[in-house]
Amino acid sequence: MFAVLAAAPAQAAGYRYWSFWDRDGAKWAYATQGPSTARPDDGAVQGFRFSVSEDSQDSAKPRGAADFGAICAKTPAENGKKRVALVIDFGTPQDAPDGETPPKPRTACARVADDATSADALAAVAKPLRYDSNALLCAIADYPKSGCGEQVSGNGQSEKKPATGESAEKKDASDGGPSVGLIAGVAAIAVLGAAAVWQARRRRG
Repeated sequence: MFAVLAAAPAQAAGYRYWSFWDRDGAKWAYATQGPSTARPDDGAVQGFRFSVSEDSQDSAKPRGAADFGAICAKTPAENGKKRVALVIDFGTPQDAPDGETPPKPRTACARVADDATSADALAAVAKPLRYDSNALLCAIADYPKSGCGEQVSGNGQSEKKPATGESAEKKDASDGGPSVGLIAGVAAIAVLGAAAVWQARRRRG
């Protein structure tokens, strides 16, 4: 599904979207659930990265420090609450939609209810979020202001979405790495998709 022609790698198409990540020790791991269904534990570190990529295998990871102790140092624990450290990476100018400039990456500590999802944590610290009609995360902290999981050509220009409406998150779901998902991520912006939507996408994949 994501075959790349070796003779012309620069022309490979990708999708512009928010991907969703879990911190596994000293490394980022592509999340196996969307943020609207994932329920992180107290002390978890999660990341969102906006980029253009073909699938979860080549998706760009969040940049910058990802240490829970540092990110949540000024957010004391509370009974009945949990703290989730978030790394939000708005990506590079090369991945930005036309006419937009990505904000600098930032971190935030979300203190939310014990049963809160990753989407709830994101909404607590990075509003406004924007979703499309399929519950795909489109924007975090109002970035980007338009677009949502659109396909882009190898030169970075946006193209019309596939006729089926299949988005980057759907591609990732069928590839065994639901994001967004996407993010997406993804809520990709909560956030990469509702559980029912994700399951339906897997069946279609």
